[in-house]
Amino acid sequence: MESFNYHVPTEVCFGPGSENQTAALVQKYGGSRVLVVYGGQSARKSGLLGRITQQLADAGITYAPFGGAQPNPRLSHAREGVAQALALGADLILAVGGGSVIDTAKAIAHGAANPGTDLWDFWLGKRPLTKTLPVGVVLTIPAAGSETSDSAVLTDADAGVKRGLNTDLNRPVFAVLDPVLAATLPRYQVACGVTDILMHTLDRYFNPVTDNETTDALAEALLRVVLRNGPLVVENAANTHAMSEIMWCGSLSHNNLTGLGGKKDFAVHQLGHALGAMFDVAHGASLSAVWRAWAEEVAGVDGYARFARFARNVWDVTEADDAQAARQGIEKQVAFFRSIGMPVSLPELNVGDLDDAVMDRLAALCSYNHSRTIGTFKSLDEAAMARIYRAANGLR
Repeated sequence: MESFNYHVPTEVCFGPGSENQTAALVQKYGGSRVLVVYGGQSARKSGLLGRITQQLADAGITYAPFGGAQPNPRLSHAREGVAQALALGADLILAVGGGSVIDTAKAIAHGAANPGTDLWDFWLGKRPLTKTLPVGVVLTIPAAGSETSDSAVLTDADAGVKRGLNTDLNRPVFAVLDPVLAATLPRYQVACGVTDILMHTLDRYFNPVTDNETTDALAEALLRVVLRNGPLVVENAANTHAMSEIMWCGSLSHNNLTGLGGKKDFAVHQLGHALGAMFDVAHGASLSAVWRAWAEEVAGVDGYARFARFARNVWDVTEADDAQAARQGIEKQVAFFRSIGMPVSLPELNVGDLDDAVMDRLAALCSYNHSRTIGTFKSLDEAAMARIYRAANGLR
């Protein structure tokens, strides 16, 4: 196990009916003028947005709604939110929604706290982020884990670039996790969320550190819980028990708990981000579409030991030979993605003809224009990225 610092200051308010504690939590963390960030019309049509803003009004909290957050959250929209937050004099940003809404709220908080700096400079690494406004969350979509994570993703749609920012200043001060709020989610959206939750742990679990007993056991347990309950919530999002497990796993999967003491890999996420930037596909779908191609590229780097452990401890594979066990584990994971309706190849993303030139452009985008490698389980250069995209493009 390697050395680590672990600090998760987010207060979690969990369980059916916990949405009713939102205003009290806003006040607890100093909110008196609140920008309420949400996505499309679902939060409004469901009545949730009205219930939350009524709570704020009843508590004497000034607020302004700011809707329109999209999947693959847009830099341009976050910039608009910064202007709204400054005009309001906001002292807390409240996200009501899923990962895209939360990441948008984080970006707005950073920009509003640093009005002299364009917020995209933080994502590009041009400026250090040293202060922000507090962010609170009412979670409606278990998936991204952004409600307790140190990460936030933004997309510059004009440049076709999607980037992530990791800093403890991204941690929300509170998160309301009410599984009832996810009860009416569409099947495909739930499946994408289940996939993202799995991948947040898989991208930590597959790393080169081999003496990480406690963290590995935690990761394997979380994966088993999601694999068991994921199909249940895909079939029926109103299954409160299963959704409770998925919602809590979503937070634990991406707050760094399942990777402590290891070296975060996240190659699959980086490959998926390039797909999201180029084609604006659902994030979960971008991950499942490349996972098998990535796994087959990297599985033998340690003699198949890590993938064999995954197969045996997560999928109950009994094969004694490591290489055979690893292959069985990969196939079982791919079969799981298929079973919940997720794509397992690039053609299944339905983004048109993908020729070799597109594969090369994706690899260049993922490598930040030939300037970086990705991954720690196995370091992948741009040529390896292109091989993975090509392999994923030939899978059915």
